[in-house]
Amino acid sequence: MAELPTGTVTFLFTDIEGSTRLLQELGGGYAAVRDEHNSIVRRAIADGGGVEVSTEGDSFFAAFPTPLGAVGAAVAAQRGLAIHDWSHGSPVRVRMGLHTGEGVLSGDSYVGIDVNRAARVADAGHGGQILISGATRELVERTLPDDVSVRDLGEHRLKDIVHPERLHDLVVEGLRDDFPPPRTLDARPNNLPVQLTSFVGREEEIAEVRQILDRTRLLTLTGAGGTGKTRLALQVAVEVLTDYRDGAFFADLSSVTDPALVPSAVAQALGVPEVPGSPILEALKAHLRVRELLLLVDNFEQVAETGPVIEDLLTAAPQLKVLVTSRVVLSLRGEQEYEVPPLEPPDPERLPDLLTLSRFEAVRLFTERALAVRPGFRVTEENALAVAKITARLDGLPLAIELAATRTKVLTPEQMLPRLQKRLDILTSGARTLPERQRTLRGAIAWSYDLLDPAERRLFARLSVFSGGWALESAEVVCDPEGLGLDTLDGLTSLVDKSLVRRAEPVEGHARFFMLETIREFGQEQLRSGADLELVLRRHAEHFLGLALDAEPHLTAEDQGEWLDRCDREHANIRAALRWAVGAGEADRAQEAAGALWRFWQQRGHLAEGRRWFEEILAMPSGQGRTPARAKALSGAGGIAWWQNDMDAVRSSYDEALAIERGLGDPARIAEALYNEAFILGASGDVESGARLLDESLELFRRAGDEPGVARALVMLVVRDTMAGDWEPAIVRIEEAVAIWRRVGGRLHLAFDLIWLAFAYGRVDRRSDARSAALEALDLFREVDNPTGIALALLDLVFLATWEGRHEDAIRLGGALEALRERTGGGPPPGFGGLLEGDPVAEARANLPEHAARRVWEEGHAMSLEDAITLAERETSRA
Repeated sequence: MAELPTGTVTFLFTDIEGSTRLLQELGGGYAAVRDEHNSIVRRAIADGGGVEVSTEGDSFFAAFPTPLGAVGAAVAAQRGLAIHDWSHGSPVRVRMGLHTGEGVLSGDSYVGIDVNRAARVADAGHGGQILISGATRELVERTLPDDVSVRDLGEHRLKDIVHPERLHDLVVEGLRDDFPPPRTLDARPNNLPVQLTSFVGREEEIAEVRQILDRTRLLTLTGAGGTGKTRLALQVAVEVLTDYRDGAFFADLSSVTDPALVPSAVAQALGVPEVPGSPILEALKAHLRVRELLLLVDNFEQVAETGPVIEDLLTAAPQLKVLVTSRVVLSLRGEQEYEVPPLEPPDPERLPDLLTLSRFEAVRLFTERALAVRPGFRVTEENALAVAKITARLDGLPLAIELAATRTKVLTPEQMLPRLQKRLDILTSGARTLPERQRTLRGAIAWSYDLLDPAERRLFARLSVFSGGWALESAEVVCDPEGLGLDTLDGLTSLVDKSLVRRAEPVEGHARFFMLETIREFGQEQLRSGADLELVLRRHAEHFLGLALDAEPHLTAEDQGEWLDRCDREHANIRAALRWAVGAGEADRAQEAAGALWRFWQQRGHLAEGRRWFEEILAMPSGQGRTPARAKALSGAGGIAWWQNDMDAVRSSYDEALAIERGLGDPARIAEALYNEAFILGASGDVESGARLLDESLELFRRAGDEPGVARALVMLVVRDTMAGDWEPAIVRIEEAVAIWRRVGGRLHLAFDLIWLAFAYGRVDRRSDARSAALEALDLFREVDNPTGIALALLDLVFLATWEGRHEDAIRLGGALEALRERTGGGPPPGFGGLLEGDPVAEARANLPEHAARRVWEEGHAMSLEDAITLAERETSRA
């Protein structure tokens, strides 16, 4: 073999696409095809100045001293393969990948990340395609021949590569250039989180877990907190992702403490919508029944009693596999347990040489994490024994090792060792009932905790009250650092530096913080053992119940997007606050907060959860009085039920709310209750009775000087005109309301009224005005990620397309609308009084052959939300 190039080397990997299928089809004739392929590729490599490193079956690995030579070889090979007259009569398509990096020799081959990266680049390609990395592109882009150009394919996640890689392909004149997206981790549906640190070792464990997954459908990774269960499970999921037609999905239960919310958390991870009138578990079963996917459920131990939910899903979905991480076995039928072992540490009593020592996974992890805080760190002859003892005394537990490694920022391993030993002894002797690994992990955390001064310790314990993270401002209010003699930012910075608190990526320019769940549990122990518990729990609840009340007016206003996002971020904390209020018997607070939150739950698709909260809170014994808080909660419960199309529940809630408000006598609140009651009367067909209530509501709104209330009532009163077919006066009223919303800034109600205005315009053949209004409403809903509102806008456009004779457009949009209804679990509510009434899809279907109608319906139903919106905008604008 020729001498392998070193230094900066360009690696080429090639592989025949569908070679297994080709071998099965050709049998003995495959050898001739493979030889023809090998001859073409081998000649191209030689002509490009490359060296053939290895050949495995129909795959080549070659190295080139120059990137341009490698590109020339790949182009020549693809051209040769394309024009060749194959003996079996069909073209052979070969995927190729190039990457330029450091050529590190090991024997007669190369080692290192650059070789691995080149192989993964090639794996991502399709037959006939040449993929190149960003490094190679930078070196060749300006020197390519005229008939070859580079096309940017964007960033992609490659297997075994921590950070996304920017991929490009070569567009070669005369060769095919219309390839599907690269076959990367992004090519299968998934929500697997990107890991910000490298995955170290675990090759044997990964292989074992994969083997077990091949023969079982339910695998639980067990072990104490900090053993690396989650990272191992995620790495396995990444490696097997392409084995599952419908991908792999990650459901994090770390912030879920209520067992009843487990199905909802899994559904949210899978993107499964709530179905009105049906338990979310049934929707999950229906979603998974025909899918082949891997479901990774993390942190199951705190809700282990809901394990039968997993059994139900596996029974309903024969192609589903579930990978669980938990500190306890779930004891389910068909479950197989895999206890995640610690990383292997060296034996300090038989210290190996440095090269061998550096291969121990525990030492590798310690070294990598130490390098992150102290770039010059190395394992040397002087510190080798201390490093070996640290990893051994931490039992190889990844979290403990990572915490210890961060201390190298200020301490040498030799200085660190006695501190760690002392703390471990104290914790072990004080908690003998705990497993050894958990005691060791507690020692690592306690050691970091003991580095804090007394004020920082109390701040750390108080911060553990947060669920799902917190913002700086929330820490100031709930934990009162200033009362502890601390500056908030200084205190948090200290905890971040000591790895007890982590900083998340900023959201809209604001920093957010969180604790690893294991560390948070330790902090909660400190909180429970001190005198701060009741005070901090109350402050936390009051803060987030207050956030709900603060959010209420913004959830329909111009800044609703910002506040909906904020409620989403704090949803776990809001849940904890509501749970505290229920447990403390604070019915009024719970009812007020829930009543304030209903528009958040409705607009962000949490309909079933919102309904469960209302049912529990309204049933509180201390909340049965005829109070403003109860009336507010009843109104919210009615609103949720309206969007779930449960009219019996709507009527029950609104009837009681109106009765309470009439008894209390506040005109503004009576007006609101009358307005709500009118909806249920209109939907039941009693439009005239509903209009009488609206007349009363309008008068009360005017007396109270409530301009937004006046606008809402005015719009509803058009039902008298629309029932009689008098669309012109209805348009005048709705235009008046739209003008009010534009002036006062009621974004949500502006969008709702534009929906009705578009429909009314369409009824009088003002089609251009109708399109304009409907598209403006669509934009308003889309900008704040309101899928139920988007559904209303699509319904408007379906009506418009039907009236204009664009029957295929109407049916296609109708299919997309139905898919959106299924994903959101509700809405749009039924039309009444001539507004949004009828079935425009059925009308359109009557104008097309059944097979054609079915085809376009299925096309629309299969669309993503963004594709459906793009279709609506394009076809409507074209019309």
